[in-house]
Amino acid sequence: MVRFLIQPPCLRRWFSDMDGTLVGANGQTPGRDAISLAAIGVSKCFGELQALDDVSMQVDAGSFHCLLGENGAGKSTLVKCLVGYYRPDQGNFLIDGREYEVRNPRDAQHLGIGMVYQHFTLAPGLTVAENLLLARGDLPFVLDWKREKTGLSEFMAQMPFRLELGAQVADLAAGEKQKLEILKQLYLRRRLLILDEPTSVLTPAEADEVLGMLHGMTRAGQLTVLMITHKFREVTAYGDVVTVLRRGRPAGTGRVNSTSVEQMAEMMVGTHIHVAVERSQGRAPDAEPGPVRLQIEALQAENDRGTPAIRQFALQVRAGEMVGVAGVSGNGQKELIEVLLGQRAAISGNILVDGEPYQATRVQMRQHGVYSLPEEPLKNACVPGMSVAENMALRNFDLPPVSLGWETGWHVRPAQLNRRARELVEMFGVRPADPSLPIASLSGGNVQRAVLARELAQPVRLLIVANPVFGLDFAATETIHRRLAEARNGGAAILLVSEDLDELLELSDRILVMSEGVIVYEVTADSAERAVIGRYMAGHETHDKELVC
Repeated sequence: MVRFLIQPPCLRRWFSDMDGTLVGANGQTPGRDAISLAAIGVSKCFGELQALDDVSMQVDAGSFHCLLGENGAGKSTLVKCLVGYYRPDQGNFLIDGREYEVRNPRDAQHLGIGMVYQHFTLAPGLTVAENLLLARGDLPFVLDWKREKTGLSEFMAQMPFRLELGAQVADLAAGEKQKLEILKQLYLRRRLLILDEPTSVLTPAEADEVLGMLHGMTRAGQLTVLMITHKFREVTAYGDVVTVLRRGRPAGTGRVNSTSVEQMAEMMVGTHIHVAVERSQGRAPDAEPGPVRLQIEALQAENDRGTPAIRQFALQVRAGEMVGVAGVSGNGQKELIEVLLGQRAAISGNILVDGEPYQATRVQMRQHGVYSLPEEPLKNACVPGMSVAENMALRNFDLPPVSLGWETGWHVRPAQLNRRARELVEMFGVRPADPSLPIASLSGGNVQRAVLARELAQPVRLLIVANPVFGLDFAATETIHRRLAEARNGGAAILLVSEDLDELLELSDRILVMSEGVIVYEVTADSAERAVIGRYMAGHETHDKELVC
């Protein structure tokens, strides 16, 4: 029998003994109880930026604690101080009432604190089992694979969700990878788990499965959870206590069952903002959609690897209608948007705008009023090194009054360009309000506002939108959602592709589910059921009837 070469127990790693009982490096059975956390007067500066300013927070043992705040509010800085990636300038942390100095991530691991990041930290070329073992970090030169697999199988059998130990990580769906990230921390016997936007790549059913399992572990006293999220539904469904940060300072803490969503939003932004829990952004009850503006018939396209990404795809979007396309990332949404914006060639099929053939040329886009807000606009809709004003003129730099016209070689008139940019910056609340700044210097939300201002300043008839608020704070999200609703109510046809089902339920008139490059389900938003949509997104349902969009 091959024995482990055990290193000093600084990481508090737990291994399997001969009979399968989990033991620590010191031979003792680890504690199974959840631990409490207190942050007291934590402050952190980066140069002149005060990222955290005297932040105190209490997370009770066995609780499910939610952390809210806009981008830049200090959430990530706080948890990175907690897990040892940053060292606070002032303040300290208490674990189970005792003060500890967390100097590096190993100190946090020794205390039983683990973190699941928003982006995967997996080795795609290894199996599930190998990734779990790799997470231990202090493996011997020779492994007893028979013993290891027995221990891993026993561990997996105790989990509410399971993965095949021999599966290649590269072959896992995004939701399965997120589950593996959580399983890694549970395998390492973490007793306080920090989650950073854990459901951004999960279907609603997967999100409920994962959060429900963790919630159950907190109720059993086995785990404490601190979750960063921007989804109020997750807070109200699973949270016990919510803490809100604003501009690096605590803005409020309260029991979830006695704190309304509106109160949470007001704490986040410092002023009252209406939160659309229901479909308050919908059309007026007596409004009806107009003629078909966009029609797609039997569209087929390949992905970057040359394999089919869109297969016999068909849909219609009418004037004054917002059609939402739901789906787990990687089911052809990216390729669909690229075809509609002229960034990818279709293999076959037809695209009609206002009944006329459409190949997404600049002339056709201008003729038919086709505009867009693509995902990652700084990458896909801007020239980062150019100014805000210049980026806002990309649609009309060759038209009067910005340009004198083709007779003079489309000579741009800087005064007119800057005047129009200042109007749009003020109208859409772009900050800083200086159109001469490089657009790459703006925050993500302000880049989105600038691009949306440029697109909606045109005579929009068809607007193509992809994940418009991914990674944005609450205020930016509310602004962009309101602008999209206003454009739809003004008669524009909007195709909204999003991986956020809450966003689709709030804004859309109809919701289509895209799976493996085809539409597999359609429902009006008024009669949509989250669980049903989630099953189609996960591929657990098939649609027997031909859809008529």
